[in-house]
Amino acid sequence: MEVSKEEARVAPAPALVAMLPSPGMGHLIPMIEFAKRVVCYHNLAVSFVIPTDGPPSKAQKAVLEALPDSISHTFLPPVNLSDFPPDTKIETLISHTVLRSLPSLRQAFHSLSATNTLSAVVVDLFSTDAFDVAAEFNASPYVFYPSTATVLSLFFHLPTLDQQVQCEFRDLPEPVSIPGCIPLPGKDLLDPVQDRKNEAYKWILHHCKRYKEAEGIIGNSFEELEPGAWNELQKEEQGRPPVYAVGPLVRMEAGQADSECLRWLDEQPRGSVLFVSFGSGGTLSSAQINELALGLEKSEQRFLWVVKSPNEEIANATYFSAESQADPLQFLPEGFVERTKGRGFLVQSWAPQPQVLGHPSTGGFLTHCGWNSILESVVNGVPFIAWPLFAEQRTNAFMLTHDVKVALRPNVAESGLVERQEIASLVKCLMEGEQGKKLRYRIKDIKEAAAKALAQHGSSTTNISNLALKWTHKFN
Repeated sequence: MEVSKEEARVAPAPALVAMLPSPGMGHLIPMIEFAKRVVCYHNLAVSFVIPTDGPPSKAQKAVLEALPDSISHTFLPPVNLSDFPPDTKIETLISHTVLRSLPSLRQAFHSLSATNTLSAVVVDLFSTDAFDVAAEFNASPYVFYPSTATVLSLFFHLPTLDQQVQCEFRDLPEPVSIPGCIPLPGKDLLDPVQDRKNEAYKWILHHCKRYKEAEGIIGNSFEELEPGAWNELQKEEQGRPPVYAVGPLVRMEAGQADSECLRWLDEQPRGSVLFVSFGSGGTLSSAQINELALGLEKSEQRFLWVVKSPNEEIANATYFSAESQADPLQFLPEGFVERTKGRGFLVQSWAPQPQVLGHPSTGGFLTHCGWNSILESVVNGVPFIAWPLFAEQRTNAFMLTHDVKVALRPNVAESGLVERQEIASLVKCLMEGEQGKKLRYRIKDIKEAAAKALAQHGSSTTNISNLALKWTHKFN
């Protein structure tokens, strides 16, 4: 059959990459930043296909609807998780959400394949069961790993550790050796591996074993930040897929430019303010909020604190707690607001974090050590006080303190609290001490390395370009 000139001039349908993030914002944001860079390359489109267990949040919808036309999105019908007890861990819930969404995922892929060539499926770290559906469409399976190369190295090594170690990892007398990484105390390994009898541990092990089926693992980090881990991961090892460093992927859009806290920062001396924030999911107990407030006051340093209402369900913190409707400032010590007026600025529940960390007046960051927050601080050259709460944050805190050496970490007293004197001394040390100066010089070098990795011919940009090229020409 002869093809007309008009038909010959029609451009082929773009290759399509389907991306499956976890339901929460923490893993969605870096995957979106990766997608934005991927679609810059010729004739490639991205579609987010999102498993759910309920209606999407306003934040999710807002960020997805603001994306360019080359990035579409679909929320899969919500699955029912009511058969799980209330104390079920998040890793188990995410894994079952994906597993129960496979039939609707298959339908979504059928619809996408009607207009595009489905080239690759990029899944979140807890979504490897979607590989089975990807195989039905001859789409290349990849994992997007939104955390550190150190934790990724642990994931690859975990099946071996599982065979070698009989007790709980936290009970080991010696630190856990992970190829290419600084040895980690067992108690600082990520939360879901701390109870090996829990289903969450079994799910982590399940996903770790399936990583070998991927054609590649995409990591939101960069080689200069974790050289030992990246060097080890890039060695050709039987059964392990290639690993691509594509970070630091952070969301840097201008926030509320007229934000009151940013105007307050404009009036402070350069590098003089400690930013205090425990992320969107981190809450402290009333007793810990009290100690933190009195410690900040005792330090005599300037601070900008995102204050949240306490949660008493767990002594020190909770995972993704619901926002309290109460005024968080009422939980602060009596007279604290008046005594710190001018030197401290209190924000209720939320602040434009990327803009705060990028402000010249910000000189330190007291953080829960979520990886997105760490990377936002790294690209702005701001050193840390590492105060981990949950997930992989203790691993991140140990790495930042002992390996990367850009953070101080407070000691926890026998009471389970970080006490006011410890806080005051650490804040003073970071903001005006000799050790703080060393951390500042060190993170300045890492900031420059991050900018270089993301530059036009940088290592992360080159890896993204190579992946896009591979996906675009898969069927050519």
